[in-house]
Amino acid sequence: MDKITFCIPSKTNLRYLKACIPSIRENAYRKDHDIIIFVDSDEDGTIEWLKEVKDEYKIEYYINPKLGEELYGIGMAYDFCIEKSTTDIFMIFHADMMLGKDADLKAFKHLKPKTVVCSTRVEPPIHPNGGEKILLDFGMWPEEFKKDQFNQYVDEHIDDDKTTEGIFAPWMMYKEEFLALGGHDPRMHSCREDSDVFNRMYLDGFKFIQPWNSLVYHLTGRGAGSFDGDKERHEQWKKDMNASTLEFIRKWGQSVNHTPLMKPIVSPVYKKSVVINNPNPELEAILEPWFNGGKDIIVEINGSLFNQQDFQYIQQLSAIIQDSGEIGTFNLGNLKITINSLDTYEKDLIICKE
Repeated sequence: MDKITFCIPSKTNLRYLKACIPSIRENAYRKDHDIIIFVDSDEDGTIEWLKEVKDEYKIEYYINPKLGEELYGIGMAYDFCIEKSTTDIFMIFHADMMLGKDADLKAFKHLKPKTVVCSTRVEPPIHPNGGEKILLDFGMWPEEFKKDQFNQYVDEHIDDDKTTEGIFAPWMMYKEEFLALGGHDPRMHSCREDSDVFNRMYLDGFKFIQPWNSLVYHLTGRGAGSFDGDKERHEQWKKDMNASTLEFIRKWGQSVNHTPLMKPIVSPVYKKSVVINNPNPELEAILEPWFNGGKDIIVEINGSLFNQQDFQYIQQLSAIIQDSGEIGTFNLGNLKITINSLDTYEKDLIICKE
């Protein structure tokens, strides 16, 4: 297989990197892959440890130039690593993941132009499974990772030929094709950056492939903070997720949506405005992300009558118009909707221009 670059952001992730990096060196089919780490924050001695082991593990690491003052965010950290890479192919990898035997090779075998290939996550059973991952407990924390049992499981499934269509980390693609998309959107500073770029890949015609014999063990959001067992990190993650979700809605006019196997579902993006009669500040704040000031779709609302069902209609409005919308005016619950044009603009979002 071709040599690739593993791109790994780190936000005070020393305890995870100590399991992640050795797993790549031990289990990758090629032992000479490049590994690039971007240190976005360091409150645990990450930099000192990387300095000590960089020759042993043959890694490159870069440090946020505003360390301790301002975060790059995961999207920009990934882009930094990708820009620094010198291979034609890269793999997005999380600090709280451990690579399974030959996972790089099993993913690479499916890679070709206009494809994105993701490995299959094996995770401890603490979150629901939509069918896109394998729930098995090989340890909840890196220090208790049951490496031998996981390796045995991988060996038992190394020749499986199942593939599905979906996309999530870790994912592999050609560097040139990624850069042509303009990288990650910096508006999704610390969360939702993956969902945004996956939408753009989907609209640009990429095929998503998930081979089920390319396996990684994932500690389920430990590195980023989505796991609520790490309270301080989790509180910051919730704030970041809320801010990034609002930015995602402002851009796409919908919440993150995908099939159970994680293939993006992208509704048309319309230019739409809201007119609120009897407004109040709380209602204005709730509705603001869902409208972009365009005049193709006008939604008129009576703030005194507005209810939860009306808000659900607004959240689903793009899909509703796509299915049955036509030029003219109609009522939906307490909403009065005027469609002046059915032009859509989602393909204008493929290339990140910021």
